[in-house]
Amino acid sequence: MMSIPLIGAIPNIATTGITPAGITPAVRDTQSTGDSGFAASLGGAIDNLQGLQNTSNALAIQAVTGNLSDIHDATIAATRAQVTLELVAAVRNKGVDAFNDIMRMQA
Repeated sequence: MMSIPLIGAIPNIATTGITPAGITPAVRDTQSTGDSGFAASLGGAIDNLQGLQNTSNALAIQAVTGNLSDIHDATIAATRAQVTLELVAAVRNKGVDAFNDIMRMQA
């Protein structure tokens, strides 16, 4: 059976080296605030997703305007944002399904 990586395992865009100049990713650090649990992990993943999408959009604009030297950066950023969105949506759906199952057990 294939295991799903934890939300924290989603790569931080600051470590990917694809961030264009002048763009600061919005990534929440759940370690420093002491938050834990599903809500904090999902919130951090959503913040990371937002940063990935912002980077992808910025690189796409640079590619269209001709300011991007390597089109592969834009393609990789767009794919990374798409895959991360699919992962976050799947985790959210599983969480909602689990909550509904628990509510049915209590009835």
